[in-house]
Amino acid sequence: MTMRKTGGHPDLNVVNPNAAAIDIGSTMHMAAVNPDTDVMPVRAFGTFTQDLHNLADWFRSCGVTSVAMESTGGYWIPAFEILEAHGFEVILVNARRAKNVPGRKTDVSDAGWLRQLHSYGLLRGSFRPEAEIATLRA
Repeated sequence: MTMRKTGGHPDLNVVNPNAAAIDIGSTMHMAAVNPDTDVMPVRAFGTFTQDLHNLADWFRSCGVTSVAMESTGGYWIPAFEILEAHGFEVILVNARRAKNVPGRKTDVSDAGWLRQLHSYGLLRGSFRPEAEIATLRA
C-alpha cells in the first residue's frame, strides 16, 4: 500500500485515505468524508433509522471503508450498529482525547477534524465487545 504525503502536514502520512468520521449528536449527526470524493464533504444527517441508512449509502458512494465516531452519550449506538451491519469498520473515539490533539484549526468542523485524524491513523477506538456479547449486556 502506498502512503500519500499530506499537503498541509508534510510530516504526516495518510494511512487511511478512505476514512470518514461522524460527530454524533442527539438530534443530528455531522459526517465528513475525504474532500476528494464529494463536492460537499461534510453533511448533516438526522438520527432516525432511515437517516442512518442514508448516511451508510453516502459513505459507500464516497468509497469509505472505515468510520470514526465521537460521542459522549449513548446516541452513538444505533449509528454504530447500522454502519457495522453495512460492512464498515467502525471505531468509537473518546471525545476528550480527540479534542486534546494539538494543531486543530478553529474553522474545521468536529467531523472534519476527526476524519483528518482518522486518515492519519491517529485515533484509537474505545473497547466495544463483539455484537453477540453487547446484545447480552443490553
